[in-house]
Amino acid sequence: MSRTPGRVHHALALHEVVLLLESDTQRGLSDAEAADRREHFGANVLPSAARGGVLRRWLRQFQNPLVYVLVAAGLVTLLLAEYVDSIVIFGVVIVNAVIGFLQESKAEAALDALRSMVRTETRVVRDGRPRRVPSEDVVPGDLVLVEAGDKIPADLRLAHADEVRVDESTLTGESQPVRKDEVVLPDETPVADRRNVLYSGTLVTGGSAAGLAMATGAETELGRIHRLVGRAQVLDTPLTTKLARFSRLLTVVILVLAGVTFAVGLLRGESAGEMFTAAVALAVGAIPEGLPAAVTITLAIGVGRMARRQAVIRRLPAVETLGSTTVICTDKTGTLTENQMTVRALWTVAGRHEVTGSGYQTAGEIRGPDGAVARTGDDGALRWSLLAGVACNDARLAERDDRCVVLGDPTEGAMLVVAAKVGLRAAAVADELPRVASIPFTSERQFMATLHDTRDGGRVVLVKGAVERLVEWSVAALDEDGRTVPLDGDEVLAAAGTLAGEGLRVLATALARVDGDAGLAERELPGNLVFTGLHAMLDPPRAAVADAIAASQRAGIAVKMITGDHQTTASAIASRLGLLDAEPGPGTVLSGRDLARLSPADRPAAVDRAAVFARVSPEQKLRLVEALQADGQVVAMTGDGVNDAPALRQADIGVAMGRSGTEVAKEASDIVLTDDDFTTIEAAVEEGRGVFANLTKFIIWTLPTNAGEGLLVLVAIMLGTALPILPSQILWINMTSAVLLGLTLAFEPKEAGIMDRPPRDPAQPLLTGALVVRILLVSALIVAGAWWVFEWELGAGAELAEARTAAVNLVVSVQVFYLFSCRSLRHSAWRLGLFTNRWLIGGVLLQALGQLALTYLPVMNTLFRTAPIGPGTWLRILGVALVAGIVVALDKRFGWFGRRLG
Repeated sequence: MSRTPGRVHHALALHEVVLLLESDTQRGLSDAEAADRREHFGANVLPSAARGGVLRRWLRQFQNPLVYVLVAAGLVTLLLAEYVDSIVIFGVVIVNAVIGFLQESKAEAALDALRSMVRTETRVVRDGRPRRVPSEDVVPGDLVLVEAGDKIPADLRLAHADEVRVDESTLTGESQPVRKDEVVLPDETPVADRRNVLYSGTLVTGGSAAGLAMATGAETELGRIHRLVGRAQVLDTPLTTKLARFSRLLTVVILVLAGVTFAVGLLRGESAGEMFTAAVALAVGAIPEGLPAAVTITLAIGVGRMARRQAVIRRLPAVETLGSTTVICTDKTGTLTENQMTVRALWTVAGRHEVTGSGYQTAGEIRGPDGAVARTGDDGALRWSLLAGVACNDARLAERDDRCVVLGDPTEGAMLVVAAKVGLRAAAVADELPRVASIPFTSERQFMATLHDTRDGGRVVLVKGAVERLVEWSVAALDEDGRTVPLDGDEVLAAAGTLAGEGLRVLATALARVDGDAGLAERELPGNLVFTGLHAMLDPPRAAVADAIAASQRAGIAVKMITGDHQTTASAIASRLGLLDAEPGPGTVLSGRDLARLSPADRPAAVDRAAVFARVSPEQKLRLVEALQADGQVVAMTGDGVNDAPALRQADIGVAMGRSGTEVAKEASDIVLTDDDFTTIEAAVEEGRGVFANLTKFIIWTLPTNAGEGLLVLVAIMLGTALPILPSQILWINMTSAVLLGLTLAFEPKEAGIMDRPPRDPAQPLLTGALVVRILLVSALIVAGAWWVFEWELGAGAELAEARTAAVNLVVSVQVFYLFSCRSLRHSAWRLGLFTNRWLIGGVLLQALGQLALTYLPVMNTLFRTAPIGPGTWLRILGVALVAGIVVALDKRFGWFGRRLG
């Protein structure tokens, strides 16, 4: 057979498709031919991606400059026989590697989820007989039979369709089931509009069909998305990128300073052994050993906070990335909206009725034109309009997981729900008006009609459908008293136009009373109907979504809707949510076809200007994300369907829906929202900003200490004096203070107004000019204070061990005072309240106990070569530390030495 690419079959007549596929629309393939094609084309499954082995994935976790620095620190401490410190440092390296290894393994599961989507059973016709086979045995040319509830196993060109409707939302983003037929379409017809094709992985919601398999496995649309997911680049987060740059810079600086220290010492005539020890002390002092652990723990705390706000983090760095987000690209259906079609208004000749409640829950009421709660017994037209919506209906309501769900067409489900709000339940209506016959809806008919027996021995025809069709066929209308009155068609059309202008989908209802033995014939409906009313519905926006979008915009985050829905539907929802101005400007709403016509040079500006992208294909979603990233944006992408998976994986932060999302979308994402609500994204961004703020506070706190210790050693070498602090003592300071002091900053509550600030500039380096100035200032205070205390103690006749002990305690005391200053980069520590972070108070007390143990316990004196010191020494230490704290506080307030950090 000729394997013509599946994407052209929609443009061919059925007999041409049959010839190309060498098949038969009645008998299908023979068993022998099917076996040959199975051998030739392979199984109907998505291919496995080639992946590195477990060892390679494990070794990848160590390919980071910061890890190299830590490994070097571990080796140095091992050479110095500081075995405990060496074990701690290597432990940090191993823990970080394990976390990265596990997270990378989870991310790779996205492709596995895609492959599992097509593994089911299906019915095919072989040798003229229907039979059930595993979906992986379907081959090109197979005649496949599907009906309501079936998952489609391959891309099928329709050979026969009987009122078939397909839910393609996971593939195209179209929120409504799509009606399919055998019509031949133009070659350029986009995937979402190909009515004559059934796509692999989508679900039949109504009717039945037979189709010829034109593509299987990797050749299907699902297979194309699989390839896009595989090619999508998993980007480093802003934090990991900046830490990598910082680590490379730090590595170079440490090696240069250590080399200079060693060389200067040799030139001064010092022994190589002593200079090696000094160089090691400088390197150990400059290495922020606690930084990786602090990053991991701070992110983990953010994970817990986000989980309490319904956002489950799958990849730790995603916590920080959310705080960097500059653009949120969000799906419409199920994220901004309920994904539950809801009747919002009813109209009869008596006027407009408003409907309360949302989604498929039957709680709510109908209020008449006068605002009073409507009762169907008091309004004949309203009652018969609702009866038509229930009886002329093939959907059902069911309870699942304590929720009401619709089995069937969502539009028909909405009509069942609105009737149930006034007590008209489907089962009771079926008893009152048993169905005798029906005329199903088709796109050509534009209506559905059913014939019912009535209790008075007569019969009634109930009709629902397009407003224009039913108005044209109606000769009268029903009023609120149930009487037949003249129909004003222009008034009905005007009311329908007003409702449609609000973004509502409008259906009309009508009835015709007939004799008790009458049948149902389509030709007898025109000119015999009595108009009863209008149902106006939409998939409503979620509660509080508009406020969340407004909050995001105030925070400087652009929100863009990307959906597979039609442009009109998308624009109506976007306007309700505040994404579009009252008068959208040119280019603010773009369709997939608009995007396809844009040149690569024009695309970035158009994407930046637009707020709504409608009828967009999966590949276009991916290109949109790439275009925004190329413009320097940090992009968060939300989605729930298979069609969203490539863009979710490509985005800086992929956000999947936990309830309605496919497993493919969840596995491709970094974050899963357990409530499927956009407002949770806004809350997660707020938490992400808080996490990054706390990480920044830790970095601003720890780097001056490390730099000060390194400079203290460097000054001693340059002056040719004894080291004020030994390498083992430096390690004590770094490891204990990082855990007991620095990590307490991870528990700082979010500062007020954090969502009123613009996003951080993604190009801003980790070491800003203001941060460098702060590091130099605090480092200078530590060096000056420790050197003064060290020299004072020696000058007063203290032993070298006592002077070093005083210097160690001075460094830690400055750290404590500086810690309180770092609680906020904008405000004073007193403004925050002393006990708003109880972890910090506890950490300071534990650090104080540790310093007393280091100073006075004999075993610690032996291990770290310290010695007890007197009360006068403590007073000098605390006095110097207090002065250093005051200087930093004044600089934060007035910015004397540089720009303010906040």
